[in-house]
Amino acid sequence: MADIVRNMSTQEIQTIKQRFGIIGQNAQLNRGIEVAVQVALTDLSVLITGESGVGKEFFPQIIHAYSARKHGPYFAVNCGAIPEGTIDSELFGHEKGAFTDAKAERKGYFEIANGGTLFLDEVGELPLQTQVRLLRVLETGEFIRMGSSQVQKTNVRVVAATNLDMPRAIQEGRFREDLYYRLNTVEIKVPALRERKEDIPLLFRKFALDFSDRYRMPAIRLNEEATELLKNYYWNGNVRQLKNVAEQISIIETNHDITADTLRRYLPANEMQTSLQLVRPEAGSDTYMNERELLYKVLFDMKREMSEMRQQLNGLLQGKSPIASATPTIQQSAQTLTPRHKERDYQVEEVYTEEVGSMEEVERETIRRALEKTGGNRRDAARLLSVSERTLYRKIKEYQL
Repeated sequence: MADIVRNMSTQEIQTIKQRFGIIGQNAQLNRGIEVAVQVALTDLSVLITGESGVGKEFFPQIIHAYSARKHGPYFAVNCGAIPEGTIDSELFGHEKGAFTDAKAERKGYFEIANGGTLFLDEVGELPLQTQVRLLRVLETGEFIRMGSSQVQKTNVRVVAATNLDMPRAIQEGRFREDLYYRLNTVEIKVPALRERKEDIPLLFRKFALDFSDRYRMPAIRLNEEATELLKNYYWNGNVRQLKNVAEQISIIETNHDITADTLRRYLPANEMQTSLQLVRPEAGSDTYMNERELLYKVLFDMKREMSEMRQQLNGLLQGKSPIASATPTIQQSAQTLTPRHKERDYQVEEVYTEEVGSMEEVERETIRRALEKTGGNRRDAARLLSVSERTLYRKIKEYQL
């Protein structure tokens, strides 16, 4: 079977791309297609990883189409778009009266997809309780509807996708390690658009022609300088963002010969951010994205630590340190300070207060930019900042963003 995959011709791969509307000649993309065709012949679970907007949804379709289940049902479920209170009902079904709004029994996706393929997109967003039930289905093929005690069987091929750093999610207790290894029997990594520079002009040209047909207008064309800018840009939103830019230019620009200056008007307005993206290190080194996330995390940690230090200094100056019992020497020293010493320490405390204030400003601006970058999507902003959604919501309310 592996020999078949290695010997797939360029024409065979191209045929698959044409069938599913995949554009590009990137080697990693081609390898992903080959693995999808190979694993389709089995019933193994597959985990598709990659950033948001890279086109992960094509691969479960390939797997289903080239499997023995191709005549069975195919369902795609966005786990991140279903409220936590109803996700179990959506996946496993419920009996009448199982909860307040359960006015009739309902079949879940695992039941109606029996004999076919179920694509669980954004699987990393599943609540922990649902993860336990999913693990049972994968291991035994059994599930129980909500409000029922009857065990039911299903024969479903599960393909999952995520844009999360799963090892990190496991470490933070947000995803079960046993479920991760059960889903990750075979992994297909979809490259980010910035790793497919040779494909960017092809994709843009395809989108431009599509929008030309849709809006009945001449197709836009990029000059050489604009093409280079397009290829070297960071593309946070990957193919989805590129398509959005192509559509905006197609609709708004009356001159259909696009220069680099024209193109820049449709890229994010923050010039510093844009310039940083353009000089991002190549793949294989510490990525700019990781550096930025680390910086955000350091800023949050610094703010918290300085706030704690300020509280401790206040406590020492007032003779009410919360750590006095553990550090009697420090407590006694604080109580016997001369007025001159107290004045000096008070000045030090004010320096920390001023610094914390500036950190709060940095924190507020950091959150504002993250929300702006993600188009107001709080879940994506929380991921970008490496904080929990609950923390982000609290900060948004605190800073009135």
